[in-house]
Amino acid sequence: MSTENEGTAAPTPPAAPSVPPAPASETQAGAPGPAPVAPPAAPAYAPAAEPVTQQLPPTPAPGTEQTRQFPPTPAPEAPAYGQAPAYGQAPAPAYGQAPAPAAHGAEGWPPPPPTVPAYEQGGGHGGPVWGAPLTADGAPAPKPKGKGGLIAGVLVAALLAGGIGGGVGYWAAERSNNGTGSTTISAATPKDLKREAGSIAGLAAGALPSVVTIEASAGDGEGGTGTGFVYDQQGHILTNNHVVASAANGGKLFAIFSDGKKYDAEVVGRAQGYDVAVLKLKTPPAGLKPLPLGDSDKVAVGDSTIAIGAPFGLSNTVTTGIVSAKNRPVASGDGTGAKNSYMSALQTDASINPGNSGGPLLDGRGAVIGINSAIQSAGNGGFGGGQAGSIGLGFAIPINQAKNVAESLIKTGKPVYPVISVSVDLQAKAEGAKISEQGAAANELVDPNGPAGKAGLKPGDIITEFGGKPVDSGPTLISMIWTYKPGDTVKLTYLRGGKPTTVDITLGSRIGDK
Repeated sequence: MSTENEGTAAPTPPAAPSVPPAPASETQAGAPGPAPVAPPAAPAYAPAAEPVTQQLPPTPAPGTEQTRQFPPTPAPEAPAYGQAPAYGQAPAPAYGQAPAPAAHGAEGWPPPPPTVPAYEQGGGHGGPVWGAPLTADGAPAPKPKGKGGLIAGVLVAALLAGGIGGGVGYWAAERSNNGTGSTTISAATPKDLKREAGSIAGLAAGALPSVVTIEASAGDGEGGTGTGFVYDQQGHILTNNHVVASAANGGKLFAIFSDGKKYDAEVVGRAQGYDVAVLKLKTPPAGLKPLPLGDSDKVAVGDSTIAIGAPFGLSNTVTTGIVSAKNRPVASGDGTGAKNSYMSALQTDASINPGNSGGPLLDGRGAVIGINSAIQSAGNGGFGGGQAGSIGLGFAIPINQAKNVAESLIKTGKPVYPVISVSVDLQAKAEGAKISEQGAAANELVDPNGPAGKAGLKPGDIITEFGGKPVDSGPTLISMIWTYKPGDTVKLTYLRGGKPTTVDITLGSRIGDK
């Protein structure tokens, strides 16, 4: 949150006279002066109303509260010509009179400044010079006549500088003549900056040639921009389903590499539920370099991350962050009313925006640990409307899951989903995933021949744990099931009448999207 300082300006001192005031006549020298005028009252400090600043989200971060700056203290004003001196100062003598001796004990240091400005140091106006030393009898020392003192001081300084300069010049010339040294000093030319292969710059340089910007357009011309990366040397590109969905049926797809070269591409297969798709370059170039794949199961919170993509169409953009959380259940959609995708996501604070979708999320070694897929926005499309933008909450499909989906799509062109064959109530307000009790026949809500039916589950049961991890909702259960493979055996805990029961379930399979 930005802070604003405020304060009142220092009061403007009265302007000094542009010319010396005319001296009074000799007949007026002994006349009483004008009545003392009280000095103007100092203006009271009255700060303006402090503006309110606010940062979204509303709760301000510590240390970002509004601050106030005290106004500068105005310098004391010298009394105007003809006014009485300030309290504690001796009155100035009338023009042409000698100053009266100070009363006993009245001497102070430093002596008061002159009440009348002195012009040209020898003009005869005013009292003793401010800061002038006193003689033995307490009177001010005689002042130098005219500008002589100032000129002498300047000359002395010039002579000293000239003497020092001459001495240095002679010493340098003597050393130069003797061939023993030089006074020329030049800055050292910096060496070429070498970036280590493991630095962010080094990792980005190695990964960028394998990342592509995807342009997808439907038959009616509508489409968008996303990101993908080289999966193998045969020209397969891994990306999100929602990046290519508009061009999946008769549209056009192009993959543009970081060197600007553009290639036609086609959809090999896509999985709407996983939000994963595989493309293939129609004429892949030689020397394709697939990005290395990491192990998303071994990722730890706090690990470094690097995201590469084309946010808002800005290709080859690199951002960094950390793994903020693991196994984050996410149900994502594109806002068009299409079915949601579910993932047990890696959460990162690396900046991810529209156009980053489908791009790689790298670890600190440059290996892919996830496919950037979704973001949490501040609501209503971000600030001031329009497309949503990053607020530091990005989500990536773990690469272990995406790899399994990609292999299935390359082999068969269709996704395979692990299932327990129940209908889950996604709107239920329960401490877990509730199996639906209405909307279809009981044998459709729980398939008696499916994994859950064979384990004894019924409509109305609430699943609270899956694979030893807590389940808090229907979307969470789906995202957790899809991290496994068909045929895996998993422990499941459910509640019936408030009583928990734990069973082993062997996951079934479903081919294709519904």
